[in-house]
Amino acid sequence: MVIAHVLTSLHIGGGERVTLDLASMQVRRGYRVLVISLGDSPDEPLADAFRERGVSVLRVVKRSGLDPSLPLRLALCFRRNRVDVVHMHNRLPLIYGVPAARLVGAIAVHTRHGPRSTGARQHHLVRMAGRGLHAYVAVSEEVRRLALTQKEVSPRKLSVIENGIEVDRFVSSPEIRRDSRAEFGFPADSWVVGAIGRFAPEKDFPLLVRAVAPLLGPQAYLLIGGDGPEMSAVRAEVDAQGVGAFVRLPGARNDVPRCLAAMDVFVLSSRMEGLPLSVLEGMAAGLPLVASAVGGLPGLVTDGVNGFLFPSGDANALRTRLMSLREHPAQAASAAALGSQLVRARHSRESMSEQYVKLYANLGAGT
Repeated sequence: MVIAHVLTSLHIGGGERVTLDLASMQVRRGYRVLVISLGDSPDEPLADAFRERGVSVLRVVKRSGLDPSLPLRLALCFRRNRVDVVHMHNRLPLIYGVPAARLVGAIAVHTRHGPRSTGARQHHLVRMAGRGLHAYVAVSEEVRRLALTQKEVSPRKLSVIENGIEVDRFVSSPEIRRDSRAEFGFPADSWVVGAIGRFAPEKDFPLLVRAVAPLLGPQAYLLIGGDGPEMSAVRAEVDAQGVGAFVRLPGARNDVPRCLAAMDVFVLSSRMEGLPLSVLEGMAAGLPLVASAVGGLPGLVTDGVNGFLFPSGDANALRTRLMSLREHPAQAASAAALGSQLVRARHSRESMSEQYVKLYANLGAGT
């Protein structure tokens, strides 16, 4: 079986990282796997990571604006590579990939990785593409309900496959924790609140800074790993709160497990989400989770049991949760242990890959 994953670009993002793990597991199973980027940059950050895992990297560039030639150019690429399954990730690959897959008789599968807003024209194109799909996958029950509400696809084509991660990467040790804390300048016995993600408006990292600021000091720090267009806004909030000495913003990192090892609690402050990898990674690393109750998070977290939820946008509620965890370390440790068990049992990349391969087979793809 030849599988082609189609992405808007190979820049670092949650959907792209899920695709990287999924494609690498499919290569391990013996399938020929391609990833096709619609981006116009020849130097996309994840391209080498795909190649290192045995995935062929191709580009079929989407031209500016509406590009009526793109489906034909994609179809020619699929035909040359004898593609059996075209797996599209998010909006633009869906719009252009479905007619291309149909032209060459390939199975057309789409994964929606999270909530998104679209204009009227794009929404119409998404719904039209949905008619040509063989299967539509949502990464959480909330995303599935959203797809139904927006009438993007027939209910009979819709299923949920939750994201998976390489759980064994997130095993730490006292030595790794000590070295990571020393790198960031944290005292060995300090308390560290952490987050990792793209600095985008929906992540609402300024709210996290405002919530944590009154708690920071010589024995309490904030670490946010990642980069993106909202970095300046986050830095401005740090300055406004006067807590620069106790905040670390190291930028994009390719050593997420090492960053997590420095933390005592992991926070997701997002306004909207699907099922974010950063949360699964934080839980796999054995950190207690405090997350906004958005997207697929209420389906993953049982509040007060394997993690803690707060209303999105409520800095006071987030601060109260964090204070409680600091004051009750046994409760934090219990939630962390149960969260880690859940992720390791239900959210491995092996489990995710197995579900997708079964889906392809049920749709009639060759094995």
